[in-house]
Amino acid sequence: MEVVEYYSHLNGVEFLAYHYPGLWDEVLRVIAGVDAEACRTKVSKERRSRGRLLYSPVEMNKAFKNGFEELGWKQRRNRFWVTEDADLLRGIYGLSESEQRSRIQEAGYRPIQSYNQTDFVKNRVAVEVQFGKYAFVAHDLFVKHLSFYVADIIDLGIEILPMKVLEEEMSSGVPYYERDLLNVIRQGRGVPAVPLVMVGVAP
Repeated sequence: MEVVEYYSHLNGVEFLAYHYPGLWDEVLRVIAGVDAEACRTKVSKERRSRGRLLYSPVEMNKAFKNGFEELGWKQRRNRFWVTEDADLLRGIYGLSESEQRSRIQEAGYRPIQSYNQTDFVKNRVAVEVQFGKYAFVAHDLFVKHLSFYVADIIDLGIEILPMKVLEEEMSSGVPYYERDLLNVIRQGRGVPAVPLVMVGVAP
């Protein structure tokens, strides 16, 4: 596969180039190493494309996973505790897991353990590969990357998305770069408040 377009949110690309140039090169190497045609294995059952051979999100995700893991990128979870009181949550988010739980209990509420998980992290850079449903992209950008950034686990997030030309050869409901680029731009320059690089890929 190849990178067709990318968007630098809050100077994400510039930050990478200065602080982590080797990691950006690794991301580009993983993308280039994915054989898209080998992932064209899904026979469509949808009315609009019944019988057509489409690109499989499952196979593409496997190819990306293999590529990133070979270079030492690992899945990462950020665990935390939540409850129903908004003021309490604002005051405890930056605390350790055990402190969060204790504060919730001390205030008389039930602590609920939760977490965010990202696909790949290495040296304070996170990568999400999103070939699933389009709604997941907003969760990646506005929840996952931001959560890891606020928790001081990462300095920057990278979101890899199919370009429209690739999405057209996949099942319905898959995200595409051009639409999610607009979704970020129309929020304004500072939202989400985490440096990001959105990457659009195609065969």
